[in-house]
Amino acid sequence: MPITLPDTTQQQAVASIERYFREHMDEPIGNVAAAGLLKFFLAEIAPLAYNQGVADAQAQMQQRVTEIDIDVHQEAFSFWQARPRTRRGQGD
Repeated sequence: MPITLPDTTQQQAVASIERYFREHMDEPIGNVAAAGLLKFFLAEIAPLAYNQGVADAQAQMQQRVTEIDIDVHQEAFSFWQARPRTRRGQGD
């Protein structure tokens, strides 16, 4: 599954690449070249970050599933612990 960006996001990314080259490299990069570089990074590098994000999300979800018994645990046989002891006929 290739990683794609919405058109407006892609335009912003290309503009960011152009700005980076203007400010940090010896030569500027054109719009077409920046778009090509972005396409390369999306195909070659972005899957690494995407897969790591998926792995991180899986680990987080697994941790939550492991702890769900703590969050939703209900004690059995707690009726007698929650009521004050009174005998029938007293206080009626």
